[in-house]
Amino acid sequence: MTDTHAQLRKRHDDVMPRWLSMFYEEPIEIVSGRGCRVTDGEGNTYLDFFAGILTNMLGYGVPEVRAAIDEQLDTGVVHTSTLYLIRRQVELAEKIARLSGIPDAKVFFTSSGSEANEAALLMATQYRRSSQVIALRNSYHGRTFATTGITGNRGWSPSALSPLTVLYAQSGYRLRSSFRDLDDAAYIEACVTDLRELMVTGTAGDVAAMIAEPIQGVGGFAVPPDGLFKAYKEVLDETGILFISDEVQTGWGRTGDHFWGIDAHGMTPDAMTFAKGLGNGASVGGVVVRGEIMDCLQAKSISTFGGNPLSAAAANATLDYVLDHDLQTQAKRTGAVIRDGLEQACADLDPVAEVRGRGLMIGIELVAADGHTPDEAAAGKVLEAARERGLLIGKGGLHGNCLRLAPPLTLTEDEAREGLALLDDALHACL
Repeated sequence: MTDTHAQLRKRHDDVMPRWLSMFYEEPIEIVSGRGCRVTDGEGNTYLDFFAGILTNMLGYGVPEVRAAIDEQLDTGVVHTSTLYLIRRQVELAEKIARLSGIPDAKVFFTSSGSEANEAALLMATQYRRSSQVIALRNSYHGRTFATTGITGNRGWSPSALSPLTVLYAQSGYRLRSSFRDLDDAAYIEACVTDLRELMVTGTAGDVAAMIAEPIQGVGGFAVPPDGLFKAYKEVLDETGILFISDEVQTGWGRTGDHFWGIDAHGMTPDAMTFAKGLGNGASVGGVVVRGEIMDCLQAKSISTFGGNPLSAAAANATLDYVLDHDLQTQAKRTGAVIRDGLEQACADLDPVAEVRGRGLMIGIELVAADGHTPDEAAAGKVLEAARERGLLIGKGGLHGNCLRLAPPLTLTEDEAREGLALLDDALHACL
């Protein structure tokens, strides 16, 4: 007999960490999916607007990805490790290196975004012979030791210990910034001035790298003004400090306007990290970086699971599908349907402080009656109400008061309008 959700939750709590974050007062088990819809263990079907934290980028049951996985399974080889040549890994690296725009690019594969950011930090600190890193306030870069050490969000940084010396620059989260009332040009100028002061007063002058999400994911899809990171990089370039773009959530055309999130800033980073949607559920991540930086490591290393034959097969098929079906353009179109609709739907809702985002990365920040105090409880209520109506969304933000929408890139305009109507109803029922 199949467990109910309540029974499975009890078993989960008996053997899993209590700090393992879960959605909903009564968490659900997702057991099947097709297209942009999933079904839970008790037979309820939902339109998925969060895609397994932006990971099921093409949705569910995609024939092309399934065929690629089946073809690899038919060989009987799921794993070899990088001690051996892996043809599909090489093919995938060639595609990513070309798409990155980074000169002389090389690629190292990992199993997750956290591990990808760890690798990028290792390379940057070794290349620059420095343990100093500049990150951004309100940032999130992973759950491992170094990545939690550079995460600028207290709710996701469980330890004060870190192998790095970290300083935090101004981010693109303008709603709560001390520079919030400035126009874009003045905001960028103020942030650059602040960065210069930070470097003079807080560093030893030999910073390894700045790492930044082009759009802050866990931070509630906060979007900086275009050009901020180009301005930052111009300062960094004066002393050779590297710029790492964390594209774990913003890559592969999800922002609609660009294939990589950093492209909105008119600059090429020294390194980019990626993961999430690349495997459409298969575990794969990595870093693409200038060759001289990649090859600065002198000790031997391997990647046991990174880019293994099965995940590389899934990733190749996923990336080909994104390019062949121009899902970047589709994300721009369907994202506009959702965001424009939300701005209209929320116009009469005072608790909605801001609707923001780009492409299929859309955030809604909820506040109390004073128009500023974060209202985490309201976000939780809307999350539950959306599920009750058949829509799965996400939640995040520095204070847990932001709703996050990130459907599969294959979302149709009809599905976008359907989800918008469900969310509109949930918002008006709760706020």
